[in-house]
This record gives sequence, C-alpha cells and structure tokens, in this order.
Amino acid sequence: MAIKFQYNKTSLNELNKQLKIRTRALPTLKNKESALRMEVKKAKERSESLVAQLDAELKSYEYMARLWNEFEPNLISIADVKLKTVKIAGVPTPALEEVMYEVKDINLFAKPLWYAGGVQILKNFAQLGIESEIYTEVSRILDFQRKKTTQKVNLYEKVQIPGYNEAIRKIKRYMEDEENLSKASQKIVKNKHILEEEEEHHGN
Repeated sequence: MAIKFQYNKTSLNELNKQLKIRTRALPTLKNKESALRMEVKKAKERSESLVAQLDAELKSYEYMARLWNEFEPNLISIADVKLKTVKIAGVPTPALEEVMYEVKDINLFAKPLWYAGGVQILKNFAQLGIESEIYTEVSRILDFQRKKTTQKVNLYEKVQIPGYNEAIRKIKRYMEDEENLSKASQKIVKNKHILEEEEEHHGN
C-alpha cells in the first residue's frame, strides 16, 4: 500500500498524526487478538466437552436400548430455543438461555414406570446437543473476528507504520535538503553582493 504524501509541512503533520494513531492502537489490537485466540480455544473445548458428555450419557443408557423401542418417538419435541447475546472480548455472541419442549399428554399410569424418566433423559440429550452447537457457532464468530484483528495488526505493523515512517523520513530529508540549498543560495548571493560592493569600493 503506497502512502500518498506531498513534500511539505502540512503533509508531514498529517503523516505524524496518522502514525501516532496507529502506534497507539497497535498494543490494544494485539491484546484483543490474543484475548480472542484464547476465547476461540475455550469455546471449541467447551463444545467438544459437551459432545463427549453427550456420548458418555448415550453410552450409559445403552442398557435401556430395548426399552427405548417401546418409547413413543414423537412424545417430546423442541418447541423453541431462546438465545441471548453475550459479549466475549467485545464481540457479541449467542448464548443459550432456555430450551422449550413440547411434551404430549400421556397417561403415566398406563405407561411403564421409566417413561417419565425417559422424557427427562431426552431433554438432557437435547440440551447438551444444542449447547454444543451454540459453542461451535461462538467459536466460529470469535475466530472470524480474530482473523480480522490479525489482518489489522499485520497491516499496521508490517505495512502502514513502516510506510508512514519512511514517508516522514523522505519529507524531512527533502525539507532539510531544501533548507540547506536555500542557505547555500543565500550564502552565494551574500558573497556575490559583498564581492560587488568591494569591487565598487575599489573602483572608487
């Protein structure tokens, strides 16, 4: 990215201002980047632990496999999933507030004793699965923001800050050269004037 500038004091002041903004923002951006990186890792680990928990619970009920065949599959369904927004490292992310179920009216006296427990088990399974999905989404959102922050850090650190420094150096060098040239010209003019005066003096 070429930085546009002119060889004058106004341009120099503007570049210094832009450089200061980026130099000040860089540590904050780096902190945000490492915080997001850590939160992405936490969200992924949380999602994986919920999946592992779900697998473990499914295995623990394998002994009931024969009984599940007697269970009515459409007895319970998810009516709604309520989400709220939570900010993680300044990024809005979804969080589970409540899973709402629809359970059909059943006559528990006419059903086996384990039916009521079965409904609760299915609710737990659904809860774990939904929560795991939400944490996967949180991890995706945070990782997207982390990548954007990393790009900005790289842009500032590797492109813009060195670019502004280089442009400032060029303007300063040009202005110094111009000043030296101006002084040299003034000296030449002055010397010439002294010489002319001396010649005039000797002439008289």
